[in-house]
Amino acid sequence: VQLQAFGGGLVQAGGSLRLSCAASGRIYSSSVMGWFRQGPGKEREFVARIRWSTGNTAYADSVKGRFTISKDSANQAVVLQMNSLKPEDTALYYCAKSSDWAANPRSYNNWGQGTLVTVSS
Repeated sequence: VQLQAFGGGLVQAGGSLRLSCAASGRIYSSSVMGWFRQGPGKEREFVARIRWSTGNTAYADSVKGRFTISKDSANQAVVLQMNSLKPEDTALYYCAKSSDWAANPRSYNNWGQGTLVTVSS
């Protein structure tokens, strides 16, 4: 399955953005869908993940309480609602799929092209 993230843009600090990750095919119940980001000069880091079968979620400490990951089963998509954005959230955001309940990007595959989020101060 191919994944495509979209919904990025330029927003002022304190604002919100909603990212979506669309799958080209069916996301199976055994899948874990994750959002990651890579800021300028930084390594790719975990943001949030969701277990497709149960809807269980997990977040990086840096986004907990501000970001919400959810699944859109009807459209085979994963949504990342980002509120109270900070300049340090500026990054290229990616979605990916894993069969493991993991935060390590190496456990994920099916990486799509990212979508750029820029938060101005």
